[in-house]
Amino acid sequence: MQDIQLYQQILGDTRPWRVERVILNRETQSIEMEMALPEQVWACPACHARMHVHGYERRHWRHLDSCQYRTILTADVPRVQRDTHGTQTVQVPWAEKHGRFTALFERLAIDLLQARSTSAACDILRISWDEADGIKQRPVRRGLARKQVGAPLRRLCVDEKSFGRGQDYVTLVVQAPGDRPATVEHISDGYTTASLDAFRQSLTREQLAGVEAVGMDLWEPYWISTLAHVPEAARKIVHDPYHLVSYMNKAVNMVRQQEHRVLHAIGDDRLSGTKQLWLYGIERLPPRWQARWDELRGQKLKTGRAWAIKEMFRDFWTLSTAEDGRLFFKEWYAWAIRCGLQPIKKVARMMKAHLENILTFFVHRLSNASAEGLNNLIQSLIKKVYGYRTRERFKTDILFHAGGLDLYPAFSQ
Repeated sequence: MQDIQLYQQILGDTRPWRVERVILNRETQSIEMEMALPEQVWACPACHARMHVHGYERRHWRHLDSCQYRTILTADVPRVQRDTHGTQTVQVPWAEKHGRFTALFERLAIDLLQARSTSAACDILRISWDEADGIKQRPVRRGLARKQVGAPLRRLCVDEKSFGRGQDYVTLVVQAPGDRPATVEHISDGYTTASLDAFRQSLTREQLAGVEAVGMDLWEPYWISTLAHVPEAARKIVHDPYHLVSYMNKAVNMVRQQEHRVLHAIGDDRLSGTKQLWLYGIERLPPRWQARWDELRGQKLKTGRAWAIKEMFRDFWTLSTAEDGRLFFKEWYAWAIRCGLQPIKKVARMMKAHLENILTFFVHRLSNASAEGLNNLIQSLIKKVYGYRTRERFKTDILFHAGGLDLYPAFSQ
C-alpha cells in the first residue's frame, strides 16, 4: 500500500485513473505501475453524447526512471464507440494520444536530445535510436501545428545549406528579429527560384506586405523569387556583407595562388603556406604570424596589393549613410579596376552591378550573420550524426534544434 501511495504522489493528479499495483522486477531492472480506472461514463469529444465501452486496449508507456530502474506505466485503456463518430480510444492524462512515452519522459528526452548527440541521449535515456528519432519527429509536428498562422515576418535572411556531397542543397529562410535568437522559418529542397517560391506562396498577403528587409547573397534565383512575391522588394533586398567579404577573400586567394605559381617556378616559395594569413583582418592577426606578416607586407607583391584592396572594402560597412557608401564605393571601385588583378576586378564589377542593393544595408542594417550562425549549428549536427541518410531527417533535425518551435507535450507538472 505504501508503494502505491508513493507512486501515486510521484505521478500527481491522474484522475480518474489511480495506481492499483506496483511490480518490481530486479532481473529486468524495471518497475511497472498498473493503472486502474473506476466505472466511467464517456462522452463523445465531438458531440458530447454518451459513448459505450466497446473494448479495452492494453497499453504501455515509458516513464521517468525510479533510481536505476526503468519505470513503465501499464493500463487497459477503454475503446468507446458511437455510431456517428466511430470507435475512439480514451485519452489518458499522463501522455499524448498515440504516444509510447509519458509526457514527463518526453520533456526530458527533448531537453537531452537538444543538448547532446542522439547516441549520447539514447545511452542516458536507455532508448533505441529509432525511438529517439520518433521523439524528435513528434515535437516538430506538434510545434509546427502550434505555430501562429499569419505571424509577422519582418526581417528575413535567405541562404542555402549543403545536405551532402556535391551540389545537394536545401534552402533555408531564417527570421532575424534582433531581440531574440534567429529561427528557421522554412526549409525546402534545392536552391532554385521554386525553392524560395514555396515559402513565399505559404505566406498571407499581409505577411508579404509586412516584410521589411530580406538578406541574401547575389544568387539570382533568390532575387527573382523575392521580386515576384514581396511588395516593393527592390528596396528591401539587402545583399549580405558576409558573402560580399567572402567574395573578396576568394579573389585575394586566387591572386595568391597565381602569384605563388609564378614565384615557385623560379624557386621562390615565400608565399607557400600563407593562405590564411592574407584572409585575416589586420586587427585579428595572431601574434605568431606577426613577424612573417611584417616581412611580406614590405615586399612588392600582387597578393599584398589585393589584400590592401580587400581591407579597404571592409571599411565600407563602417559608414553611416547610403550616400557616404556610394561615394566610398566610387573611389574603391576605381582603385580595384586600376589594380590590374583580374580576380579583384571581376568581384568589383559584380558588386557595381548590384550596388543599389548593397547600399540598402545602410537603411536596414541587416546581414546574414544570424543565418550563418545557424549554419554553424547545422554543420555541428551533421558532424554529430556523421551525415544524414534522408533529407527529411535532416530537415526535422534543423527544425528541432533551430525552429524556435514549442516542442513540449501539452501535459506538464
